[in-house]
Amino acid sequence: MLNRYPVWKYCLILTLIALSIIYALPTLYPDDPAIQISSTQAGEKLSETFFNDIQKKLKDHQIEIKALDVSNQTGLFRFHNSQDQLQAKTLLKETLDSDDYIVALNLAATTPAWLKAIGATPMKLGLDLSGGVHFLLAVDLDKAVKTRLEVVNAEIRSLLRLNRLRYRLVHHPETQSVELFFQESSIQDEAYQLLNTKFQDLKLNKITENSGKFGISYTLLPDSIRAIKQYAIQKNLTTIRNRVNELGVSEPLVQRQGENHIVVELPGVQDTAEAKRILGKTANLEFRLAIPAGSTGDAYKTFRFRNKATQMANLSNDIIITGNQVTDAKFTFNQQSAQPIVNITLSPDGGNKMLRVTQDNLGQQMAVVYLEQKPIIKPIDHQNAALPSSTMTFKEEASIISLATIQGVFGNQFQISGLNSPVEASELALLLRSGALAAPMYFVEESTIGPSLGKENIQMGIESTLIGLILVLIFMVLCYRKFGWIANVALLFNLIILVALMSIMGATLTMPGIAGIVLTLGMAVDANVLINSRIREEYHRGITPQKAIFEGYNRAFISVFDANITTLIAGIILYAVGTGSVKGFAVTLSLGIITSMFTAVTVSRALVNLTYGRNRRLKVLKI
Repeated sequence: MLNRYPVWKYCLILTLIALSIIYALPTLYPDDPAIQISSTQAGEKLSETFFNDIQKKLKDHQIEIKALDVSNQTGLFRFHNSQDQLQAKTLLKETLDSDDYIVALNLAATTPAWLKAIGATPMKLGLDLSGGVHFLLAVDLDKAVKTRLEVVNAEIRSLLRLNRLRYRLVHHPETQSVELFFQESSIQDEAYQLLNTKFQDLKLNKITENSGKFGISYTLLPDSIRAIKQYAIQKNLTTIRNRVNELGVSEPLVQRQGENHIVVELPGVQDTAEAKRILGKTANLEFRLAIPAGSTGDAYKTFRFRNKATQMANLSNDIIITGNQVTDAKFTFNQQSAQPIVNITLSPDGGNKMLRVTQDNLGQQMAVVYLEQKPIIKPIDHQNAALPSSTMTFKEEASIISLATIQGVFGNQFQISGLNSPVEASELALLLRSGALAAPMYFVEESTIGPSLGKENIQMGIESTLIGLILVLIFMVLCYRKFGWIANVALLFNLIILVALMSIMGATLTMPGIAGIVLTLGMAVDANVLINSRIREEYHRGITPQKAIFEGYNRAFISVFDANITTLIAGIILYAVGTGSVKGFAVTLSLGIITSMFTAVTVSRALVNLTYGRNRRLKVLKI
C-alpha cells in the first residue's frame, strides 16, 4: 500500500509525543518567590527553633508565608507574590547578623514530585523573563599589590639567605615599600647587584645612614603595579565565571564594570544563597613547614587549628606553594577512615617546589593553612553627604586544616585531610578547582532584576505566540481544508516537542528565544505548505488521490530538507559566535528546525496515512 506506515512506526511516534507531553508539563508550574536563609559557615546546621522564630516574626509584620521548607542546613520561605518576598527580605536583613547568616532571594520550584522523579523539570527562563539576582562586586586591587609585595619579600629573604647575606628587613605598609639594612657597604653593593639582576619589576634605591648602616629600599614599579591590578581583575573574572559554571547557572552574565567592579547576573537561580557564598569567598591555601617547639626568633608565625580553636602551631614565614598553583581538586572520602578528603593536583612549577621541599624535610611536619578574607564595613563619622558613609576593610582569617609529618617524597599529587565535614571538603574542592581569587572581593550591591517586567514579557510573548498561531491555523484551514487541520495538529505537536526538548536539555528561554519559537512555527507551516501544494499539484495532474499524496510527500521532502538545513547551519553559527540573547535565539531556532522537520514530514504523514491510507475507494481529494 502507498500510504501506510508499519505499526512500529505509529507506536514510535505516539511514544515520542507522549514523552514530549510529560516533559513539557513542568512548564505549567511556575516557581514561587522565596527567601533562602543559610549559615555563612559551610556545613553548619540551623535549628528548627530558629526558623520558627523567623516565621513568627514575619507573621507579626503581616507577611503571609505560603510554605516553609527546612533542610539540614537551610530554610526556604515561600511567598504568594514578589512583594511579600521583598518585604520579608528587608525585614530579615535588618534582623539577622550578616556575619552569621546569608539571606538571599530565591525561586522555589513547584513541580510535582512524580515529574521530578523522572527528571522532568521546568524550562529555564532568562533574566528578562524570570528575573534573577544581580550582584555588583568590588575587587580590592590594593590587596593584590600588597600580596604580590609579600611574595617578593619572601623570595628576597630566601635569595639573601641562599647567598649568606645578613640583613634586617623593615616594611612600611603605608607606602608599600620595604627597606633592607646591612652592616657593611660591600654587602649592600652585593645585595643591590643581586636584586637588580633577579627582580626587574622593583624600583631599587641605596640608603646610607649617618649611623653607619647601609640599606636598600625597594617598591614595585608603577608599570608593575598596573600589571598586577589588571591581572587581578582578569583573574577574578575568570574565577567567577568558573564558579558560576560549577553552580550550573545557565546564560549567566559576568563582566567587568569600571576599574575594580565585576557585575554578575544569575537568571532564575534556584539556590542564590549558595551562589552568594561561593562567589564571595576568597578561599586559598598555603603550605608551610612547621617550626619545632621552643624555637626563637621572628622566622615563624603562630596559627590556630580550624577545628580546634585552643590548639596552636608555629609555622614558617616562608610559603612553599599556594592555592594558585592548584590545577585540580576533587572531593572524596578516605577508604580507611571514611573521613572527607580533597585530592590535589599541582601545576608543574608547584609540583617541583613540593618535590624539593619533601625531599629536604623528611620527618618534619607540614601544615595546610586555609585563608579567608572577610570584609568589614566601618562607618565614617562626618556631615558631608557627598562623601562615602562607610569604608571597607578586610580581616584575614588563617587557620590550619591539616598538620602531618612528611613520611615520603611527593610531587604534584597528594591529599588534604582534617576537614570538618563533607560539605566543607566539597566547597574547598570547588573553590580550588575553579581557581583562587587574585584579590578579595565584597558585595557592593545585590538586587532582583525585573520580576514584574519578566511577567509582562512572558505575557506579551505568550500573546504574540498565540496570535501568530491562531492566524496560521486559520490560514491553513482556509487554504487546505482537511489537510490544513492535519497540518495544524502537527504544528501543535511541534510546539509541545520543542518545549520538552528545551526543558530536557536545560536550554534557557529568553525574549529573543520566544521570537525564535514564533519563527519556528512559521517555518513549520512553510514545510506543510510546500507538501500540501505539491499534493494539490500532483492531484490536479490527473493521478489518483493516493498516488498524489505519496508523490507530494516524496517530492516535497528534498525542498523542505534543503530549506531547513541551510537555516540550521545559520543557527549553529549564531550559537557558536553569539552571546546572551543572540545565543538564546539560536538555541530555539535550531531546535525548532529539527522538531518542525520531524512533525511536518513524519507526524503529519502519519496523520494523513491514518486518515486516507485505509480508504482504497478514495476518489476525490479535498485540498
